[in-house]
Amino acid sequence: MTDKALSIGGLETVYDALATAIDQAGADKAQLFLVKLALLNAKALADDKLFQQQISVALQDL
Repeated sequence: MTDKALSIGGLETVYDALATAIDQAGADKAQLFLVKLALLNAKALADDKLFQQQISVALQDL
């Protein structure tokens, strides 16, 4: 795991960018966009076990 962490401001920026991109993709393509984004981020992360842990965390409390 990396020692880098996003600040609250950075997380807000990412959230805003993600919301805008989901809107741009449209309701019919939002799921495809999110899968592509997840795969690109998994590749950038380069750690399949950490990515699987993040999936588990994201599934909590849906």
